[in-house]
Amino acid sequence: MQIDKQTVVNFLKDQGRPDDAARADQQLPATVDHEQHADLLSRFGVDPKELLAKLPGGIGDKLGGFLDGKK
Repeated sequence: MQIDKQTVVNFLKDQGRPDDAARADQQLPATVDHEQHADLLSRFGVDPKELLAKLPGGIGDKLGGFLDGKK
């Protein structure tokens, strides 16, 4: 799933991690793919499933099984 970089930055800020948010803002591409950039997200301690769950509409909850490798 494609996620706007600002979503990741805001997620980190909301978790009280402004330093990680600033680094993510500098290092992440404009659009982040939760699978393709999983290693990069992990540098900032971001769990893609948790991030997706925070998106409007709780899309992470709807994709839960898919993100766990279950279809």
